[in-house]
Amino acid sequence: MEALVISLTSLIVFAVGASIGSFLNVVVYRLPANLSILWPPSRCPQCLHKLGKRENIPVLGWFLLKGRCRHCRSRIPSRYPVVEGITGVLYVLVFWMYGFGVETLGYWAFLSWLLALSLIDLDTMTLPNSLTQSGLVAGLVFQGTAGFLQASQLPDGFKQLMVGIIGAVLGIWLFDIITVVGSMIFGQAAMGGGDAKLAAMMGAWLGWKYLLLGGFIACAVGAFAGGGAIALGWLDRRQPMPFGPFLALGAALSVFWGEAILSTYLRLFFPFS
Repeated sequence: MEALVISLTSLIVFAVGASIGSFLNVVVYRLPANLSILWPPSRCPQCLHKLGKRENIPVLGWFLLKGRCRHCRSRIPSRYPVVEGITGVLYVLVFWMYGFGVETLGYWAFLSWLLALSLIDLDTMTLPNSLTQSGLVAGLVFQGTAGFLQASQLPDGFKQLMVGIIGAVLGIWLFDIITVVGSMIFGQAAMGGGDAKLAAMMGAWLGWKYLLLGGFIACAVGAFAGGGAIALGWLDRRQPMPFGPFLALGAALSVFWGEAILSTYLRLFFPFS
């Protein structure tokens, strides 16, 4: 009986996440084009046909339509159901790890922001200020809310909020320094300005410890991926590469396994501390 309840709850959580993923597809498409994300309702970008309820079902709608608009038969990119499915899976993983509580709601929002920013960066090589700044504010609200709900005394709640503020300041300072030093060494822009703002957003949500962990993971994976792409001839040495998705990956891994990664690191390299 317990397994059935968990399965049904997970299915509901997946459906919620997939629905949010459908909205993220709208944000990713419209925000860089300076279009309203609320109006008009979802429609085919070719014939402008308004999608009906059956056509707008997350994930399943794409398969029911066989990947084509029902009216003009133009292809619907497969990325739409993929993003919806990934968002649903992320929501289920957060729910399994954190259960019912403010952390689950917060990390659902955080991962949604990260996914939208990653896709926009991949498409346009930009990280919109409207998303990074609103994400930073939301992160501080999350830290403050979680702190005051969990604190036994008022000062303890402010401590949690300060964790987010310190993380945000450290994030933007650290990546601004990396950008300046990297640009001096390589003779070209080492990072875009949006990357430092994304790092500040990460710090607001995660605090300074997991910001550093997420940043390290991002740099390591980004260096490996960039070096591999150059070796395979996919990228030129001077060709810019979006770094936002790597920061988002590092942040997501910190959400799920940050504590385990840090404790393993300390156990391996500082066994007597």
